[in-house]
Amino acid sequence: MPPTLTRDQLNAKLWGAADILRGSIDSSDYKNYIFGFLFLKRLSDRFEEEAEAIVAREKKAGASEKEARAIAFQDADEHPFFVPARARWSEIKKLAANIGDELNKACAALEAANGAKFEGVLLGIDFNDERRLGDPKARDTLLSKLVQHFSTIPLRNDDMAEPDMLGRAYEYLIEKFADDAGKKGGEFYTPRGVVKLLVELLDPREGMRICDPTCGSGGMLIECARYIRAAGGNPRNISLCGQEKNLGTWGICKMNMLMRGLIDARIEKGDVIRDPKLTDGGELMLFDRVIANPPFSLDQWGHEEAEKDRFGRFRYGVPPKTKGDLAFVQHMLSTVNATGKVGVVMPHGILFRGGREAAIRQGFLEDDLLEAVVGIAPNLFYGTGIPAAILVFNRDKPRGRRGKVLFVHAAKEFEAGKNQNFLREGHIEKIAEACRRFEDIEKFASVVGLDAIRANDHNLNISRYVDIAEEEEQLDVAEELRKLRKIEKERAAAEARMNALLAELGFKV
Repeated sequence: MPPTLTRDQLNAKLWGAADILRGSIDSSDYKNYIFGFLFLKRLSDRFEEEAEAIVAREKKAGASEKEARAIAFQDADEHPFFVPARARWSEIKKLAANIGDELNKACAALEAANGAKFEGVLLGIDFNDERRLGDPKARDTLLSKLVQHFSTIPLRNDDMAEPDMLGRAYEYLIEKFADDAGKKGGEFYTPRGVVKLLVELLDPREGMRICDPTCGSGGMLIECARYIRAAGGNPRNISLCGQEKNLGTWGICKMNMLMRGLIDARIEKGDVIRDPKLTDGGELMLFDRVIANPPFSLDQWGHEEAEKDRFGRFRYGVPPKTKGDLAFVQHMLSTVNATGKVGVVMPHGILFRGGREAAIRQGFLEDDLLEAVVGIAPNLFYGTGIPAAILVFNRDKPRGRRGKVLFVHAAKEFEAGKNQNFLREGHIEKIAEACRRFEDIEKFASVVGLDAIRANDHNLNISRYVDIAEEEEQLDVAEELRKLRKIEKERAAAEARMNALLAELGFKV
C-alpha cells in the first residue's frame, strides 16, 4: 500500500491544529498542546503498526488469533515503547466528557509503562488547565476538535513518504512556533543554517560523546546525529547529552529525541550554570564535542553561585553580573576532554568588551585554546538583528595552528529574506572550507599569531585582523567624459525637436 502522506501534507495538517487553538488560547501555549497530541498519536499509531506485525508473526508460528493478540497488545517486552490501553488512540477517540482529565491520565499511564524513557516528558502539558483552556464545557469542545483533527493524520511508518518525515515535521513546527512567537520562540530555536554551520565546523564522528549544555529543543544534537549518518557513520554509536532550563522546552526536546529513535540521549533539566546535572561520580562529565547557542548577555545568570563554584569552572575569572556570556563559554571549556572541540554562538560584544571579560579572553588565548572566530550575518536569529560570532575552541590544535587564530569575516554570507536573513548551503560550505584550509583569503579570512593579538590587548574584533573595507571603484575619467558628451548631445537634439514642435504650434521660441 503506497504512503498516504507527503511532507508538505503532514506539515499543513500539523499547522492546521494551530488554527483550532487560535483565538481560544495564547499563541505561546500552542506548542505544548500540539506537540503533546502529536506525541500521543504517533506513539499509538506506531504501537498498533508493530502489534499487527507481531500478530501476523505469532499466527504464522501457530498461535491462535487470541494468543497472538495477547502477545502483541499486552507484552511490553515486544515493543520499544509500550502504549497502555487508555493511551491508545482508539480509546482517546471515544472520549466525550472530561477529556482533559482523561488525557492527563493517559499521559500518566504512558509514563508509568515506560519508566525512565518517558519520565517527565509530558509533565509540562496539562490538558485540564482551566486557566489556559477555559471552563469544562469550553475545554471539552476545544480538545474534542483537536482529537478529531489528529484522527485525520495517519502517523504509522508505512504512512510516511520519506524515512525522517516526522522528524522534519517536528523541525517545521518548532520553526513555525519560533516565527509565531518572535523572540520568545527564539529562546528554544536556533535557525537551521546556523546549526548546520556549527556542526560542520566541529565535524563530530561516530563513537563520540557530544553535549549541548543549553540544548533547547535538541536541534544541535539531532544535527550532529544527522551529520554522522550522512558521513556513513552509525548515529546510534554516539552518546548525546544535553541540559535545558525551561521545563516545557525540556519536554519538547525529550519528545524530539524519542521521535527520532535517539532513545538513549540523556537530557537533563535545570540551570547549567547554577546546577550542572551532567556529572559522573561528583565530577563534570567530559565530552569530545560541546556545542551550544546560549542566551545572549543574560542578566541574573548566576554570578553569586559562580563565585563559589565547586567544579572550578571559572578559572579565567567570573564574568560581570549582568553579562553571562563567558560563563557559558567557560562551562563548555570545563566539559571538553583533552582532544575535544567546542563550538559556541556568542554576541559580538564578548570579542572586545573590557574589564573582567578582557581578562577571561586573555586567559583562554594565552592557553592557546581558541582556534577560530567567525563573524556571521546580522538578522539570522528570531527576534533580534544582533550580529553574532561563532567561536571554535580546540584543546588539541594541529601543530600548524598552534599559537594562531583564524578570523573569518562571513557577515556578507547570507540570503536576504523579508523579515530574516538565511544561511544557505553555499554560504555554509564557503565558511566551513575557509576554516578547514586555515589560511589567509583576501577580504574574507586571516590567520593571526598570538603576538599580534597581544599587541591589540587580546581584542578579537574581526575588523582588526581582516581587511573588510570596500574597494573604491576606479574612475575612468576619459570614459566618464565621453558619457557626459553623449548625454549633452542627446539633450541638445531633444531640445531642438521640442522647439520645432512649439514653432509649428505658433509659439515663439
